Order: sequence, then structure tokens, then C-alpha cells
Amino acid sequence: MASSPAIVFLGPTLRMAEARQFADAVYLPPAAQGSIIQAVRRYQPRAILIIDGLFQSEPAVRHKEILWALDQGIPVLGAASMGALRAAELHRFGMTGIGLIYRWYRRWHGAPDDAVAVVHTPPELGAEALTVALIDLLMTIKRAGRQGAVTAAQAAQLAQEARRRNFRDRDIAAIAAAAGIDPGRLQPYLVEQKKQDAIAALRHLHKVNPEPRKGAFVWTTNFVRDLAHAKIELPGEVSFPIG
Repeated sequence: MASSPAIVFLGPTLRMAEARQFADAVYLPPAAQGSIIQAVRRYQPRAILIIDGLFQSEPAVRHKEILWALDQGIPVLGAASMGALRAAELHRFGMTGIGLIYRWYRRWHGAPDDAVAVVHTPPELGAEALTVALIDLLMTIKRAGRQGAVTAAQAAQLAQEARRRNFRDRDIAAIAAAAGIDPGRLQPYLVEQKKQDAIAALRHLHKVNPEPRKGAFVWTTNFVRDLAHAKIELPGEVSFPIG
């Protein structure tokens, strides 16, 4: 098990070439339903880090499959994007969250899921981000306000515009134009918090080691249906009746 790789689900948050500077791992496209089970079966990883995940083009990665991986003794970490969201939801069950965005979701239970969402190109084309996440926009606006680049009233207007827009339409130029502000006044203050959290998680990855298998995982009918939907065969440990 010591020679097993770490698995990282990565997409638009951080370029692959940059990510490899911080962690030697097997990098996979953003996680979706079934991705965790497939990765565990193929690689028998020593640890899993979820940074990016899909949630509209495909069903999102399920909480239950993360719990299944944890039950196998595989540490599962989350940061920056979908990983931060899932870690905040599952921290009581052993998933480890890293970074400011994770802590934000832990603290503010009503924080919108789409605060980390962006539009991006397909994984085959590099999963390049085409919009800016709400969390990065709000932090950029706050920083610009602190530096005096925009007034308090303008900052409030920009934040309102950023929140109002669908994640598909969020970028600095769009919200600045809607607020009647030159985008150049914001661009120098861009905060890439998602990227910073991803790097922090990658740096932490080498410290994580496998844990003893718990053997307490309970299979449910809904989870088996999820696997069937993802065209994943049931693992050998499944026993019926299912709870």
C-alpha cells in the first residue's frame, strides 16, 4: 500500500502543469457520480483529494461513495471547489477539508453551492475556466474596496451584481460593466482563493497515509441505484438485504 499513488480530481481550479509542481499524484478529471469507486478499484490509492467536480453535465459525486472510500481506510480530502463543499458536509464522518473556502462552508451552512461553480471547457480540452467563481469575485471586490480602488457603495453594488448573476455569467468584466465601473479598476486586485486552497491541499497530500479499514459501511438501495446509473458493477462485499 505504501507504493500506492495519491489520486487528485482536478479541473478548472488549477492548471495540471502547475499542480504537478506541488504533488506527485495521479490526476483525474473532475469527480462525478461513481468516480471515487472507479478510482479506488483501478489504483488502490493511499489517499484521494477532491478539488473539482461536475454537477450539471453529469450527476455530482455522491456523499455515499466518499464514505465508502473512507471505510476502506483511504483518507479523502477536499478543498477549493466541489471538494470543499463535500468536506464541509462530511467532516463529522472523517473527510478532511483544507483551506479558507472549506472553513467558509463549515461556518456558513446556508452558503450557496454555486459560489465555487464556474463554466469550463471539457476535460479533453484542459478544463479551462471560462468564468470566475462567486467566492473569488467577492474576495476581489472586498480587496479592491480595502485598497481604495472602489468606494464602499460601488463595492456593495458589485457584490450585489455578482450574487445576482448565474454562475455561467460571472466574470469581472460583466459585473463591472453592469455596475458602471471600469473593469480595470478591479483586475489588479483579483483574488484566486480557489487556486490558493487547491495548492495548500496539494502540499498537504504527501503527509496523508492510509488508515485501518473500518468495516462499518452500510449499503443502501439508493446507493446501489446510483452505481447502476453510473454503470458500475457492485463490489464483491455487497450483501443483501440492503439497509
